[in-house]
Amino acid sequence: MTSPRPRTRLLASTIPMVQEFGVHGAGLTELLKRSNTSRNSLYQHFPTGKTEVVETATRIVSRVVGSHLSAMVQQLPTTSSIDRWLDELLAFWLDPLESSDYRLGSFMMAAALDEFDPTVQSAAGQAFTDWTALLAGGLVETGLDNSTARSIGGLLLSVIEGAIVQSRALKSSEPFTDAHSQLSVLLRCQLAQN
Repeated sequence: MTSPRPRTRLLASTIPMVQEFGVHGAGLTELLKRSNTSRNSLYQHFPTGKTEVVETATRIVSRVVGSHLSAMVQQLPTTSSIDRWLDELLAFWLDPLESSDYRLGSFMMAAALDEFDPTVQSAAGQAFTDWTALLAGGLVETGLDNSTARSIGGLLLSVIEGAIVQSRALKSSEPFTDAHSQLSVLLRCQLAQN
């Protein structure tokens, strides 16, 4: 079996490093070491260097999360249990957080906070916009109006991102438990009105 190519190794190493250390804490030397990639290979695949690697990784993470959200919104209009739906939605972020002993945080939040690189920050902003639109689309299918659906979609993401930060700081899944509890009340209330 052949080993992954340098480009793939760089991207695969960048994502958890940014999740753990943030964009600026994910140093280039350590990235090259973890990916077993030479500096020459880095610049061959990403001519502008680390910034381009992180921007590309941001777009990959956006697609992966978008795929999860697409699957979730397809289930939403016919779900028999909002609680089970929320369990599955939140597990996507909670499971890796718990299995890393609360070291791996939100890649997208780290990218969004990268004020030194507007291309990375812009890619993160686009991801949040796309994810909100996906969630809103599923909520519209349940009968909510566009404005309410967009607002709740954005709130869901804000709650998830906040729960990740608190869970890392507290080394506990309790913020996700609280998020689940209150999102369940909100969604039941909103969906019951339709």
